[in-house]
Amino acid sequence: MKVLVTGATGFLGGHMSEALIDQGFDVAAMIRPSSDTHLLEKLGVELREGHLDQPDSLKEAVRGVDAVLHLAAYYTFSGKWETYLKINVEGTEALLRACLAEGVGHFIYCSSTEAMGPVESIPADEGSPLNPAFDYGRSKMMAEEVVRNYASNGMACTILRPSGIYGPRNVNDVSYWFITSFANSIASRFMIGDGRRQVQFVHVDDVVQAHILALRKRDVAGGETYIVSEDRSYSYGEVYGMLAEILGKKAPRIKLPPLLAKIMMAPVQVVNHMLRRENFMWRISTVDAVTSDRSYSVDKIMGDLGYSPQHKLRDGLEETVKWYKENGHI
Repeated sequence: MKVLVTGATGFLGGHMSEALIDQGFDVAAMIRPSSDTHLLEKLGVELREGHLDQPDSLKEAVRGVDAVLHLAAYYTFSGKWETYLKINVEGTEALLRACLAEGVGHFIYCSSTEAMGPVESIPADEGSPLNPAFDYGRSKMMAEEVVRNYASNGMACTILRPSGIYGPRNVNDVSYWFITSFANSIASRFMIGDGRRQVQFVHVDDVVQAHILALRKRDVAGGETYIVSEDRSYSYGEVYGMLAEILGKKAPRIKLPPLLAKIMMAPVQVVNHMLRRENFMWRISTVDAVTSDRSYSVDKIMGDLGYSPQHKLRDGLEETVKWYKENGHI
């Protein structure tokens, strides 16, 4: 099976390409001229230039492939709405048009549980109301609707919603900022709120597993939406406790009321903005994120596709922290 991976030079895309090659797929990667293609070249992946904001470039990128794994996105929590719209929504639609024109058999869209946002009833499932808290999540929600429109017109499309992805080689991402801020700053001394709110992560290898299962089971997965995560959530208190043990630190003892935390974060956010330095953990809006529940059910993908998360958070964090230490991030 010939598979095109968009976003192949990113964190998830690199792991995805490795696994696809290892499992015998014929892999092509949609890249930009400025992309670091060292890993892909080492793997022997075919490189095809394409741009989500240049629709005319996409037909050639998808030509002759059986399936597209669309991982590429404008991924930031402090970006411009016009860019979210252009890349994540309009770019996804342009890619779908190209796939339809070229007869691509299966389109798998990597969305995010950020399209769901904080949830009222836990664990939330695929039928729960969508309530994205950030523009990134709103753009993912809108892109999902575009994908569903194509699916309703007969194209085999699958939507996968990973929760917060973590693992070795992940940098400049929410889980990266979460772990390294705890390890490298005074953040390890504080906990915002009571620490009982739920959060859910997923190891990158399990996200890869879900995509490959969807590829292999198109007849089941076509037209469906699946949450992809570990099979349980954790309280923030539990997560901080795990990190403290792994890093040899004391667990946070000071519980900050949300309003006080926002006041403390405001000047840090201003400085980071001035320096054009992004760190999700030092933003006022993050206070609302960590004092709400993000807990999701993976029953549907386990039942339909045989998905079985292989990484428990404690073991995955130990592996990730080890990689961060070896590569100078901690």
